[in-house]
Amino acid sequence: MRTEIPYGKGHLTFEHENITRIVESRICDMKSGSPGMQNKMVLDAMAEPTDSQHLSKLAEGCRTAVIIISDHTRPVPSKFIIPHMLRQLREGNPDIDITLLVATGCHRGTEKSELVAKLGEEIVASEKIAVHDCDDEAKLVSLGILPSGAELIINRLAAECDLLVAEGFIEPHFFAGFSGGRKSILPGICSRKTVLGNHCSAFIDHPKARMGVLDGNPIHTDMEAAVRMTGLKYIVNVIVNGQKEVAAAFAGDPVTAHRKGCDFLMEYCSVPVGKKADIVITSNGGAPLDQNAYQAVKGMTTAESFAADGGVVIICAECADGLGGDVFYEKMAGCAGPDELMDEIMATPMDETVPDQWQYQILVRILQRLHVIMVCDEKIAPQIREMKMDFAATLEEAVNKALAIKGENCSITVIPDGVSVIGKE
Repeated sequence: MRTEIPYGKGHLTFEHENITRIVESRICDMKSGSPGMQNKMVLDAMAEPTDSQHLSKLAEGCRTAVIIISDHTRPVPSKFIIPHMLRQLREGNPDIDITLLVATGCHRGTEKSELVAKLGEEIVASEKIAVHDCDDEAKLVSLGILPSGAELIINRLAAECDLLVAEGFIEPHFFAGFSGGRKSILPGICSRKTVLGNHCSAFIDHPKARMGVLDGNPIHTDMEAAVRMTGLKYIVNVIVNGQKEVAAAFAGDPVTAHRKGCDFLMEYCSVPVGKKADIVITSNGGAPLDQNAYQAVKGMTTAESFAADGGVVIICAECADGLGGDVFYEKMAGCAGPDELMDEIMATPMDETVPDQWQYQILVRILQRLHVIMVCDEKIAPQIREMKMDFAATLEEAVNKALAIKGENCSITVIPDGVSVIGKE
């Protein structure tokens, strides 16, 4: 069998007689169409919002509004969302003072060139835009205590505006169940302290903190509580297909519109795991999500579900931006092995959670059971090896290494886009 695997802005082609299964979500079948059709999907959703008034109605009587927008790490097609949100807010209130707040979470700040690519030059030149900084205490404010006991500290612009709304997109998420909705708040515009509390070792270890799971997921529970505490009133969330085009749109109440989108997406993403393979080859869906090794852990978690104990995971991620997290690298490189590091992680209480802990906790969980080979930019090969993974410059080299471990007669499952599939046992 022959398949193409997203890699950066292109693809890697793979063909091998040992491929027993190619696993794809039906997102690849979701049609989008012209830019006009994508705009129509968003406008149709906004015309009939779920459990909410129209955005123009919400804007009436409000002096200030904040639209939370995604940052450079998310393939949200903002050009098909933000212009409509801006227009409807001003239809309801021509004098409303609007700020676009970039939800960076704990990521680096989004640069102007990245904002132009996301929003277009006209919006960047004409609208007020603020980039969230999770460590700038002067621009943060506490709103109280979340159900977990963690403190909710958010961006002051969002806390003090008259109307808070958000854009976003919904995809499977490796520990929050799904992205979108409440993630615009937590982690999107929260302090580092709040994000660390939400991503603590006990929550990440929870059996419900998995891809496609919302009910009973303690991470999701805190995130939804954060929505209520901040007063987020309205969202426009989209689902994108394999070409990163709008394939479905949902608007309205932050909780119920988001859940409606998640339920819709589950029908397209859920795939029975079946017989587990000796080797699983996957990707992070290409750019922008495969820009660093930190993000590549997401694709690995899907492969984890489909791999037999002692198997090999090959993750194809260009990593044009390098490793992605200093602590992520330092902890993986500095430990004696996965078991030792996992013991340290699980002994760390919520209020002592360190940056990147959740990411290396999940990577350690995978490495305790599987051998991981990364196909990525050769410039980070030494660091990848130091992080207890194997490196391959090409997919062919990675497959040859995996076959040497598992034998020539082993089974191979290919998941071209690992972040679009939810494996169901």
